[in-house]
Amino acid sequence: MKTTITYICLSLFLLLCFNCSEDKIEITGKGGLSGKAVTVGNNEPLNNVKISTSPSSSIVFTDVNGNFSIPNINTGSYSVQAEKQGFLTIFEAVTIIEESNATVIFELDVETANNDAPNAPTLVSPANNTVDAEIAVTLTWSGSDPDNDTLTYGLKLLNDQNSDVLEFTDITEETYTVTGLQYGTKYFWQVSASDGINNATLSEIYNFETLDYPDNRIFFTRKVNGNNVIFSTDGIGNEFQLTSETSNSWRPRRASTIDKIAFLRSNGGETHIYTMDLDGSNVFQVTNTISVTGFNLEEIDFAWKSNDTQILYPNFDKLYQITTSGASLSEVHQTTNGNFISEVDWNENTSKIALKTNNNDGYNVEIYTINTSGVIQDTVLTGVLGAAGGLDFSFDGNTLLYTRDLSENENPQYRQLNTDMFIYNLTTTVNANISLNKPGGTNDLDARFSPNEAKVIFVNTSNDGISQKNVQVLEIDVIDTRETIIDDAKMPDWK
Repeated sequence: MKTTITYICLSLFLLLCFNCSEDKIEITGKGGLSGKAVTVGNNEPLNNVKISTSPSSSIVFTDVNGNFSIPNINTGSYSVQAEKQGFLTIFEAVTIIEESNATVIFELDVETANNDAPNAPTLVSPANNTVDAEIAVTLTWSGSDPDNDTLTYGLKLLNDQNSDVLEFTDITEETYTVTGLQYGTKYFWQVSASDGINNATLSEIYNFETLDYPDNRIFFTRKVNGNNVIFSTDGIGNEFQLTSETSNSWRPRRASTIDKIAFLRSNGGETHIYTMDLDGSNVFQVTNTISVTGFNLEEIDFAWKSNDTQILYPNFDKLYQITTSGASLSEVHQTTNGNFISEVDWNENTSKIALKTNNNDGYNVEIYTINTSGVIQDTVLTGVLGAAGGLDFSFDGNTLLYTRDLSENENPQYRQLNTDMFIYNLTTTVNANISLNKPGGTNDLDARFSPNEAKVIFVNTSNDGISQKNVQVLEIDVIDTRETIIDDAKMPDWK
């Protein structure tokens, strides 16, 4: 019995000891943690960086110098986290030792640090070494990005003619149309791709060559944005702009022997003669000291002379000739009645100059020819009422094409009511009206012979003085051949 009681007491004691071991208290020491947050590379302090630990302790933020401190942390091993918007979150392992201070330095990188640059764009068209490209060309390419970032593109073109660089930026599509390129020019093009994060990547360099300038023989003027602009055309609808709409340029006259175009252009308060190549390049001002002026600048005309080495032009009642270089200027003729010289033409075969003169209202018209000494040779038109103009010699110099308002109306607006085209034979003095089948209420103006002289090119427009002008052609002495070849055009020339 005594032994049994002893066993029971022993068992109770052991059970009590076991239960007490589940509730034992472990005493832990304290330590500290401090450190700094800086940027990668240049070690600039970063403020307001959130510092936290795992296991958790206090959450603190770095000060303006990038420093932080967490005191009284239980001893043990921790993972310390540093995070700030715009930067990658990083972790550092530390061990807190009793009555010691652990330190850690965080070097934070921008959140895009792991972002990859775009892949180099692949050029698609025009294919490398393309020839006969149009002067308005659509360039296409393909691009991609490893991180699927949105890309913008840049496009750069250089050429083999000069140092000009065409550059286009912030393109969001993988295609771009470039206009106004030069004829007969090789262009080199390259595309850059940017994701807004990394440096832009560059494509290969491709090249293409534009087609040669077309041998257009018809030139004309059209009003664009308030200015006269000169164009050329092949006569079947393909037009090419030769002068800028930011300048006022009109009355093109081609010199066939040197492939140049002379034209009038406003320069300040004056009008001067300029020349340019057939494609509109190499613009050169010929006149300087004595400008082109007279009754109406829209009515004034000039002429190439002496195998296209000189130009004849009017200045009020005087006629001047100037070399195409502008180096030599001389007076050729002056009217005897004070009339202004408005139009002039030259014939190489007869060495004659045809003139149209008028008073300061555009009337009291006289059309006559002179020799190179200024002596009158032939009188074509005199003593009639109304307007006239449009002088053009035939190749042999035996006939002269001109226009005349048969209504003989004279008014302050210089409005013509019934203007027809005539061919005057200087030998027989026969005057033939060639405005066949002209629509009623219209005028035929600015007449010129075609190169083979079987046709004439001219402007037809309503006599209301405000309607659109259209360039037409007709076969001489053939009825029903009148045809419009250029809409909204004036001052044609055909060489």
